[in-house]
Amino acid sequence: MDPIQKTTALIFGVTIVLIITRKFSTVGFSLLGVIAMVVAGTMTDVEAFKFVDVHLLVILVSIWIIAEYFGKTGIPEYLGDLSLRLSRGNIPLFVTLVGVIAGFISMFVNNVVVVLMLAPVITSVNKSYGFKATGPILFIGLCSNFMGTALLLGDLPPQMLHSVTGIEFFGFIWHSGRPSSFLILTVVYLIVCFLFYLGFRRTELSRCVPDDEAPGEVTGTKGHHIKDKRFAFIVCAVFVLTLFSMTLREFLGVKLGFISFAGSVLLVLVVEALRKPLRMDAPDLEYILKEIDWSAVTFYAALFALVGGLEHTGILTLLGNWFIPFLQQGLLVGTSIVFWVTAPLVGFLEHDAYILTLLYVVRDLGETHGIQVWPYYWAILWAGTLGSNLTIAGAPALYVALTVGEKEDGEKFSLRKFFSYTVPYVLLSLVLCYILMVLVWVLPFMK
Repeated sequence: MDPIQKTTALIFGVTIVLIITRKFSTVGFSLLGVIAMVVAGTMTDVEAFKFVDVHLLVILVSIWIIAEYFGKTGIPEYLGDLSLRLSRGNIPLFVTLVGVIAGFISMFVNNVVVVLMLAPVITSVNKSYGFKATGPILFIGLCSNFMGTALLLGDLPPQMLHSVTGIEFFGFIWHSGRPSSFLILTVVYLIVCFLFYLGFRRTELSRCVPDDEAPGEVTGTKGHHIKDKRFAFIVCAVFVLTLFSMTLREFLGVKLGFISFAGSVLLVLVVEALRKPLRMDAPDLEYILKEIDWSAVTFYAALFALVGGLEHTGILTLLGNWFIPFLQQGLLVGTSIVFWVTAPLVGFLEHDAYILTLLYVVRDLGETHGIQVWPYYWAILWAGTLGSNLTIAGAPALYVALTVGEKEDGEKFSLRKFFSYTVPYVLLSLVLCYILMVLVWVLPFMK
């Protein structure tokens, strides 16, 4: 590594440690890291701005606006009530059910969107039952990040695999005569959620009972929760239209950012135009914009610039090339090293650029050395997704979950509590996924 690369790696490492510990301003340190890279010569100020994925930020803000309107319809409270009835007041089961739903929705919808959609379901009941919201919302974030790689639509890594290999939608269900991403991740996911349910039963969640004096108790009917059905219908119609349009983006020929932006603008215009004439019980735009946590948006932007610095200086390429000798030593050794080295790395850096770099390395080795590429592709994709759940640096959706939960609870969620959720979740996910990967995708190709 040359001096610039060493300096960049040092700045990145220190910044990530400061971000993860969250002792001071997470956003402030992330921005300070970007400034330090610019001053050190890693990149220019113009390049730093170019590394920011404005398209993704537009999606985040646009869906956040829609989600804020959705949270004011009363539907989350009704869904929370319905989930509680289905779980018969069993809060561990209730939290687990919401988490399971989050994971399956995230196969089609961005994980941050899923957190924003389902966090109100938790916040609609937590005060009534006397439990803190941050932990359960963090669980939703972990679940939504888990299943994003199961199908082609959910997250960016599957779409990158499509661009590198040409794999189509059904290839994520069955490929090369064997189960692929959807089936394997679903088995692992359900086992992990069940184990967490058993864990929740041993926590304070199992001792939660309704507080008759708590505000916002969810024991009413649908009509009790949804005060203005016209407003609720408008929000749900635009929300569903936006999400459906996002799934059809390839046929529409436009970017996801444009679709989500158009959906949010449509909702704002309709609500603002009808709110006063129809006397709808709906918040105004100024209130909605104040509810958005702009620090989370800024944190996303800073992470893009930080990882862009690593990519710009060639550090990610060096890391990708480091794997080459191991990939040539045999399928079991190669996939194991790729899997278990990737998993902790992506816990500390935004994983999209890293995954794309490794996918190209494997593709080129397949063309030049004739190695079996698909076991490596899945190892990169699965470890790169599951391992990212370790910290907020690896999975910014967890930062959004923390932000929403801490705002509801009015207090910080300690690093120890945070890792009490993420570490066991990540370890269980990785170990179970690795076992299935070896049995289904490695050993058969070694015969």
